[in-house]
Amino acid sequence: MSKNFNDSIRNIAIIAHVDHGKTTLVDAMFKQCGTFRQNQNIQERVLDSMELEKERGITIAAKNSCVFWNGLKINILDTPGHSDFGGEVERALSMVDGAVLLVDAAEGPLPQTRFVLKKALEAKLKIIVVINKIDRPDARTDKVLDEIYDLFIDLDANDEQLEFSVLYAIGKQGIAKRDLNSTENDLSALFEEIIKQIPPPTYQSKDSFSMLVSDLGYSDYLGKLAIGKIFSGFLDNIKTTTFFYFDANGNKKSAFISKMQTYDGIVLKPIEKIEAGDIIVVSGIEDIAIGDTICSSGVEKPLKRIVIDEPTVSMVFSVNNSPFAGKEGKIVQSRNIKERLIKETLKNVSIKFEETDDTDSFIIKGRGEFQMVIIIEQLRREGFEFCVSRPNVIYKYENGIKLEPYEHLFIDCAEEFMGIVTQKIQARKGKMINLSNNFKGRIRIEFLVPSRSLIGFRDEFLTDTKGTGIMNSYLEKYDDYAGDIATRYSGSLVSDRQGSAVAYALFNLQPRGQLFIAPNDPVYEGMIIGEHNKETDLNVNPCKEKKLSNMRAAGKDDNVILSSPNIMTLEKAINFIKDDEMVEITPLSIRLRKTELGAQKRKTLNHTHESN
Repeated sequence: MSKNFNDSIRNIAIIAHVDHGKTTLVDAMFKQCGTFRQNQNIQERVLDSMELEKERGITIAAKNSCVFWNGLKINILDTPGHSDFGGEVERALSMVDGAVLLVDAAEGPLPQTRFVLKKALEAKLKIIVVINKIDRPDARTDKVLDEIYDLFIDLDANDEQLEFSVLYAIGKQGIAKRDLNSTENDLSALFEEIIKQIPPPTYQSKDSFSMLVSDLGYSDYLGKLAIGKIFSGFLDNIKTTTFFYFDANGNKKSAFISKMQTYDGIVLKPIEKIEAGDIIVVSGIEDIAIGDTICSSGVEKPLKRIVIDEPTVSMVFSVNNSPFAGKEGKIVQSRNIKERLIKETLKNVSIKFEETDDTDSFIIKGRGEFQMVIIIEQLRREGFEFCVSRPNVIYKYENGIKLEPYEHLFIDCAEEFMGIVTQKIQARKGKMINLSNNFKGRIRIEFLVPSRSLIGFRDEFLTDTKGTGIMNSYLEKYDDYAGDIATRYSGSLVSDRQGSAVAYALFNLQPRGQLFIAPNDPVYEGMIIGEHNKETDLNVNPCKEKKLSNMRAAGKDDNVILSSPNIMTLEKAINFIKDDEMVEITPLSIRLRKTELGAQKRKTLNHTHESN
């Protein structure tokens, strides 16, 4: 069947590594196209609308928007740059016909640049390369361009894909140039290249309507929202059209659509007419899912569903059963936790939910520990209270052989730290595969390392490199199981009773290890209050007070001077715990604890394991 083009629309994705300037560039595109009024108060990184995105300065969820340039509509999708949110990238790429690849002029292509570009090339998208931040004093544009060509070749780009356009940009100032010496002072060159290089969307039929649901949203007024690209059909009046949808099993069901909307800048506006190639938002179908096809009556087959990479990490979410359960969180019941986790899987296709034999525990599978941290933080801010286990990698078995995921790890650090970094990674069964001197006394080392050995390594790495090292990785492959890996050489200081921590007791516990709590903090039996210097766990009494008598000491009493406790953030807590430990999450607190709280029961369990 011949294909037709809708030349009034362009659909593009902005893809890049974390912090290379995607969202800032989109801000500048909005401003130049007159999306905002001249006197309108605009926040920076307007598409990073989630609180977590604003705090962390990264994009977590793919965002839709559009601009108008010379009468053409350009739909823009701002995608995440972190590989843990790869499901968002794959959904976004299913709606576009081309991509703008943004690369930092100093840092060059980094692991997530490779990840998102690989997905775009596999989708046969037309690529425009933009080398951003050319005003940086350490910019090395020529060498970065060579590295980009090397990356395209390494990813098996065909001859057509290798003939990409190159622009040089200062995203913050809204400038894009065709060459470094040109005097262009706006983004006109970028818009012209998008219209010239990115193909218009194709469609097969004007009459029969079909769209692929690539994303979901929710409105308090309209209910569930289905977001996707129209693959065929021009409708002059949606009110006179009968709609259907194909579910995951290929069953065709009738659908009532209450409203159709399209993007106008960053806001939605209702539409009565729709045209093939556009990206629209449909409301009214409550049981719609990502990958479903919404269509008119004449369509007999669904569109090809979105296929994404399988998850590599799993975590157990369980009801909080500590003595402090229900004191700080509003939502504590297993039923509510289960419903919220299932709702997350409906919005995020890269998340999988599984039930366990225990009705109070559930397994969530995802792309990486950072993705898990974001989900946990979202639940915590919504008032949930629960416990989570240590992240565990998901193994595969082929022909009876145990396989595990391996990461391609990139380390960028000063030369003086090369020895300690290499020693630590080799102890985690990592193999060095490349070493290069970059510039100004810094080196880049590449390793192939089991994914499980990187869980909890980032904090240790930052300590070893005095906070100056940069560490990035992406999933390379599944390969043979590497054997046991010791990732933590210390035990835990575990409270043996419930009460409030006392300064005198903590002062006497300081020589045993690093403490996580301060005086007057509430504790309970089985709660981890610090890191033991030795490999074994140690049950301690943090509530012990100094015995007083009526005898005066000849000398002055010792002053109680406490070191600052190591306050546990969510990431640090999840990375620290062992397999028999959990993190208790509440809206107000993050506590570490043993899975089995009772000291005697833990002792019995340890004897049982040793005898087996």
